[in-house]
Amino acid sequence: MTNYKPKDFAELLGVSVKTLQRWDRDGILKANRTPTNRRYYTYDQYLQFKGIQTENDIRDTVIYARVSIRNQKDDLQNQVEFLKQFCNAKGIIVNNETLSPNEELVQDIISILHVFSCRLYGFRKYKNQIKEDEEIAKELQNGNKPNAGTNTKDK
Repeated sequence: MTNYKPKDFAELLGVSVKTLQRWDRDGILKANRTPTNRRYYTYDQYLQFKGIQTENDIRDTVIYARVSIRNQKDDLQNQVEFLKQFCNAKGIIVNNETLSPNEELVQDIISILHVFSCRLYGFRKYKNQIKEDEEIAKELQNGNKPNAGTNTKDK
């Protein structure tokens, strides 16, 4: 475990030593104390302050591999296998799951449906404006002038 003096830790966080002292007093970032009552900080405190959890980390890890041309498909498989092995060796467990083309297509379709359903839900806030625009369009089709009380905006 690495220990930091307040000056070094302040540099690491991009704040001043006075800010660290204030945070210690206010309980925002408590400093550890030596037997002679000097402040020091640990690397775990840095990770905690930055929001990086070393245990029970729930962030997803994504690996990315690509090749330039279709003829390098074997190279792509080698890259993917290497990246999976690397992640597993570092303790980063990728789900190690490969999808068939049909399963991948189904997931893509579900994603598309989700996006469009969200967009439809978003249109709910424009419901009154759409209704008003439809009424104006009907009146114009019938040859009548729009009511004086309705707003017509050029778009």
